[in-house]
Amino acid sequence: MGAQKGPANEESPASAGMLEGQALLERARALSNRPEDQIARACGYVGPSGRVLKKSFYRALVAAKGYTFPSSVASGTPGAGKGRQAEFRTRVHGNGNLLIGQAYTRRMGLEPGQEFRIEIHKETGSIWLLPLEGSNGDSRP
Repeated sequence: MGAQKGPANEESPASAGMLEGQALLERARALSNRPEDQIARACGYVGPSGRVLKKSFYRALVAAKGYTFPSSVASGTPGAGKGRQAEFRTRVHGNGNLLIGQAYTRRMGLEPGQEFRIEIHKETGSIWLLPLEGSNGDSRP
């Protein structure tokens, strides 16, 4: 049980040494006097960045108890099993900055150092980023 391995996805239990089944239940019981994060770590539910994979841990515990979950495709849950997803939302920070984020810049193929002209269109409430000619050796339309 586990999601496919990918950059934003949690690793599959077999590839990361995550306990499953009876071994998971026994280890979790033995550590039941500890905080949940410590139990999950001790059972191997830690991602490559060191983040505790709580959802995978809880799902594995439930599965070890004999319950099954419908697949994300069958459940119709958008984005299920894909890790963190870009929300296409942002907010103005206290200092007045508006952050777009790496998920969007990567998706648009933008590179560090690229420069843009900003156009504000009040009638539509939109902000346009127009690449400057020769910015970062690139002249994109």
